[in-house]
Amino acid sequence: MQDKVLARHGLRIDARHVMWDASPARLVEEAMQHHEGNLMCNGSLNVKTGSFTGRSPRDRFIVDTDDVHDKIAWGSVNKPFDEERFWAIKNRVLGYLSGREKIYCHHALAGADRRHSRKILCVNERASQNMFIQQLLVRPTQKEIDEYGDPDFLLLAAPGFKCDPELDGTESEAVVLVNFKERIIIVAGTGYSGEMKKSVFSVMNYLLPIEDDTLPMHCSANMDPITGETAVFFGLSGTGKTTLSADPLRKLIGDDEHGWAEEGVFNIEGGCYAKCIDLTLEAEPEIYRAIRFGSMCENVVMDIKDRIPDYSDSSITENTRVAYPVTYIDNAEQSGVGAVPSVVIFLTADAFGVLPPISRLSENAAMYHFVTGFTSKVAGTEEGVKEPQPTFSTLFGEPFMPLDPSLYAEMLGERIEKNKTRVYLVNTGWTGGPYGVGERMRLSFTRFMVSAALSGDLELEPFVHDDIFNVDIPQGCPGVPARIMNPRSTWQDKAAYDAAANRLAAMFEENCERKYPTMADEIRAAGPHAR
Repeated sequence: MQDKVLARHGLRIDARHVMWDASPARLVEEAMQHHEGNLMCNGSLNVKTGSFTGRSPRDRFIVDTDDVHDKIAWGSVNKPFDEERFWAIKNRVLGYLSGREKIYCHHALAGADRRHSRKILCVNERASQNMFIQQLLVRPTQKEIDEYGDPDFLLLAAPGFKCDPELDGTESEAVVLVNFKERIIIVAGTGYSGEMKKSVFSVMNYLLPIEDDTLPMHCSANMDPITGETAVFFGLSGTGKTTLSADPLRKLIGDDEHGWAEEGVFNIEGGCYAKCIDLTLEAEPEIYRAIRFGSMCENVVMDIKDRIPDYSDSSITENTRVAYPVTYIDNAEQSGVGAVPSVVIFLTADAFGVLPPISRLSENAAMYHFVTGFTSKVAGTEEGVKEPQPTFSTLFGEPFMPLDPSLYAEMLGERIEKNKTRVYLVNTGWTGGPYGVGERMRLSFTRFMVSAALSGDLELEPFVHDDIFNVDIPQGCPGVPARIMNPRSTWQDKAAYDAAANRLAAMFEENCERKYPTMADEIRAAGPHAR
């Protein structure tokens, strides 16, 4: 039955050469046999991804079919791809995979809450990538595999297939194609596994709002083990979603992708994909201990002789990564499901060093910051990013949102209002000056502030309104020096701070005017304003 599903999609390969739902141990064995990576001393498989060590936004396209043409928010992020050229690439990729000595297939689910999950059948050229996607997506039970039937989406990953830009209409030898009409994802020409993960997320970001009235979110989530109160953390890669949600005092629901349905929050994935650069046991013990047999590292430098990883070595890339099942976190919520969020935290990495480390947002301000999504892209997350770059990413996840941003924003606003959810903006970026002058906010301070926000203790502190950024700043927090709470006090040159703060506020205003000219007046008024 399983091989007949592949045949219906045009994949012609001897059934003896297809490995279905292999265990991590078997996939590690296969990966080692085919020289895809090496075992580190902690038992984790470490692979090199080749020339692509991060996502490549210029190589990502959505096939422009008649059923989605009027629904997709086309532009520089959601770029259209010709349907005929898609079929040409698909047929060549199928031919390429059919010619492999062995391929690896896995029955996966996207969505821990089965009322909102989708079946993603994953077909991989490499055993290591099959292990990655098996650990990152939700793993079905044997009964669910037996009753799997036809998938909702087919994922074809062929890193060894190279596109011809002139023939295929691609930007490079790599391409990521999502075809909603045919329900197919193609990831070809790149060995960076994050492209598979984010392609599935993009698919869910299209399907969940339209078919399930569910808000998909680029966020992590955790919950109080006693009360069940749930919090979600929005933020782009590098802002601390994974680190801050892996709290030893709370149960981790998931670290990156969730849905907010009427019943509550659920993890879209079944695993975590954490950055490894400068990883230490002292600073991030949960992630550090999760790197063991069954996890897969990407581009971590290690000594081949003693197999000891050097997490501080960025000679391959700043974007070193580890993929592991969420169950590798000791206090993970096994169900992947939580209650309706009582707290929403927007994470930003401000390279200007002028935003407060934590501030409270009004409902309109929450809508403003969700839509504008200010942060700084950190080194290595995308190809070509070598140092922090200030950017505005709609919904804190613009690269993965196929629909009109206003649709997602309205869904969040309705949920915040209905559930009286508290919202905070947390700056995990720089303090005391901009990048190159100031220093990155201490993780320990951020943890104290987030804990106080989640427990409600932060609301016991006095707040002062900041007129430039239009936020309320708490004047104290247990465990944090008082001067840290007000960013201006951390700068030696106060006039330089004022100039930088007004420059960033002007960037907010210009971005809002350019990208969201129809934004409601009351929401626009709740944003930053240069003086």
